[in-house]
Amino acid sequence: MKIDLTETTSSKINQALISARRAVGAPAIGMVLTLVIVTDEENAYDALKAASDSSREHPSRIIAVIKRLSRSPRTRRDARLDAEIRVGSDSGSGETVVLRLHGELANHAQSVVLPLLLPDAPVVVWWPQDSPADPAKDALGALAQRRITDTYSAEHPLDELGVRADTYRPGDTDLAWTRITPWRSMLAAALDQQPAEVVSATVEGESDNPSCELLAMWLADRLGVPVERTTSGGPGLTAVRMATRNGDIVLDRADGSLATLCMAGQPDRAVALKRRETAELLAEELRRLDPDNIYESTVKFGVDRLEKAGPGEPAKAPAPAAGKAPDKAPAAKKAAPAKKAAAK
Repeated sequence: MKIDLTETTSSKINQALISARRAVGAPAIGMVLTLVIVTDEENAYDALKAASDSSREHPSRIIAVIKRLSRSPRTRRDARLDAEIRVGSDSGSGETVVLRLHGELANHAQSVVLPLLLPDAPVVVWWPQDSPADPAKDALGALAQRRITDTYSAEHPLDELGVRADTYRPGDTDLAWTRITPWRSMLAAALDQQPAEVVSATVEGESDNPSCELLAMWLADRLGVPVERTTSGGPGLTAVRMATRNGDIVLDRADGSLATLCMAGQPDRAVALKRRETAELLAEELRRLDPDNIYESTVKFGVDRLEKAGPGEPAKAPAPAAGKAPDKAPAAKKAAPAKKAAAK
């Protein structure tokens, strides 16, 4: 069921939501959170589709905020609120309100959104594109317990990682970080099967890919070993190599779908490691609303502390031969910290 409202108010939108729920035979509110999406017209369709798909796991009231700033100074002063309400099969397992804010009203989005939040329910704000420099201090971000950004969509992703580190507040997270959850879990499980000291590591992937940088920073931060970042043609992350005193642990994914795990003394194994859709990433982030301390520690580690190498260049710190100590071995850490860090 869809309802279009032109030149409306938040009060009229709430009344229309109640009427729509009664019309479809669902008078009770069975939603667990409010998801606010701050986007533009270009990206609204994809963002709403991802949110609707994720609502099948997390029934939510989805509020999309689209700011329509006029180019004309005269019409820019005219404030107007248009809304589209979707309930039932048109909105997944929850209900959707698409707000289009015209003129000066675009600068006061929080005053429109606040009356539409579910009472006594958590609030999550998601910026698919063009996230603010400090999400926690943003007018809409201040309403939320959880704030989701995506550095992959930024014009300069690596610079954006530095901004995310400088402005981090408890509750901030990044879909670039969510994308590497399966990688972190797989690497921690591999270290669990082969309890050996890691002396160095290499992360291979596309250039300017924030997920690759975050995985490299996570390994360096948790293991306390030098991590080299090399580039490849992708797609995304393509390989991780951890050098241990018992041999290398290699997780290689050349096609973006199926990976191969290689460990000394064990047969090679094929593991499913496909690139996930945005709806899956969003659903994962909505499972937890508490601060992610591992993400905080990782993003604050700093991209500039990673060793860089060009495409095809060998790693600077190869694994030493078994039974032979390196001349100047770095302070290696045990695998336990990585195993604990995998749980998100």
